[in-house]
Amino acid sequence: MSIYDILKERGFVEQVTNEPALLDALQAPLTCYAGFDPTASSLHVGHLLPIMALAHMQRAGHRPIVLLGGGTALIGDPSGKNEMRKILSIEEVEENGKKIKEQFARYIDFSGGSAAMLLNNADWLVPVRYIDFLRDIGRHFSVNRMIAAESYKKRLETGLNFIEFNYMLLQSYDFLYLNQKHACVLQLGGNDQWGNIVAGIDLIRRVEARESYGLTFPLITTAAGAKMGKTEKGAVWLDAERTSAYEYYQYWVNADDRDVARFLAFFTFLSMEEIRGLTAEGAHINAAKQRLAFEATAITHGSHAAGQAQESARSVFYGDGSHLDSVPTTAVETRRLEEGIAAFMLFTETGLCSSRSDARRLVAEGGAYINGERLDLFDRKITCGDIRNGSIVLRAGKKRFHKLEVR
Repeated sequence: MSIYDILKERGFVEQVTNEPALLDALQAPLTCYAGFDPTASSLHVGHLLPIMALAHMQRAGHRPIVLLGGGTALIGDPSGKNEMRKILSIEEVEENGKKIKEQFARYIDFSGGSAAMLLNNADWLVPVRYIDFLRDIGRHFSVNRMIAAESYKKRLETGLNFIEFNYMLLQSYDFLYLNQKHACVLQLGGNDQWGNIVAGIDLIRRVEARESYGLTFPLITTAAGAKMGKTEKGAVWLDAERTSAYEYYQYWVNADDRDVARFLAFFTFLSMEEIRGLTAEGAHINAAKQRLAFEATAITHGSHAAGQAQESARSVFYGDGSHLDSVPTTAVETRRLEEGIAAFMLFTETGLCSSRSDARRLVAEGGAYINGERLDLFDRKITCGDIRNGSIVLRAGKKRFHKLEVR
């Protein structure tokens, strides 16, 4: 099975340019790339689709380029945005870039025969001379065609500034530069990047008279309509310091039943045959969810961390609570427990509730638990008598846990 068939079967392919020619090009090893703007100190689950696609490409013998947008992040991509992004300083972008470089090595091999490359477009965009750029690159772009692109058309209604208007030129120039310097012929990206990718292909054709290709992925939302990788607490980060391995595991194990099959195809390397077996009619969906959570967590945080998260989750839900090492933990002083702490205060302090009124509401609705026992009074005093094996376990609803470690 070709890499194109693999990606298509797993649901990665939304649009593709010149499909017959791309299929021919994929018969031999080629170089492809996807770009990631370092606008935060970590990537998140919403970035996983292009990362996994690059990993599949490498496994099939092709060479991936991970392109950090150190230069384009200084501008801001208007694609899929209703308003202008906050403009970051060069120092902020550089610091973010350093931190997320480490994350890619968990998915992509930067050593060996099909070694990936990690490049930063700041290296060629920052030194660009403006007049030269307009003369050599800008002359190939039609303003009429640019504003017809979906990414620009939506923003024209709310306001599109000139800085953002340049983004298409810069991304196109990236593709041209990678084509010239590294023989890169395929750009991968989300479907909101289609206009930028096609513009890059056109630029390569005009400047180099060479064929290049684009492939876009679907923009994923959950079956419930939520944005991929978003929770009540915010983004699900790939950095363990921002989203722990346990919380990461919980995100996947709590997936909507309707999402499990496609999430297994997108975010694990399990074969489609095994995925179909896990999600076949009559199969236990909870077992499939646990497999999804373990595999996804193992890729991002390693098998050991995934195993710990799985044990902690099983202990919380089905066991005696003795394996809670991965559950989010907050230290609480014995002195405070001796005095007694109102339950609603603890639920607020640990982040299980956003405010004291939110905690009161949770208790009133019967969704607050201490060591597995439902709370009836929002101001019930939590004391040393609630300590079990040196800790106290709080629970909000069915799935959100927090451990108080008594010191």
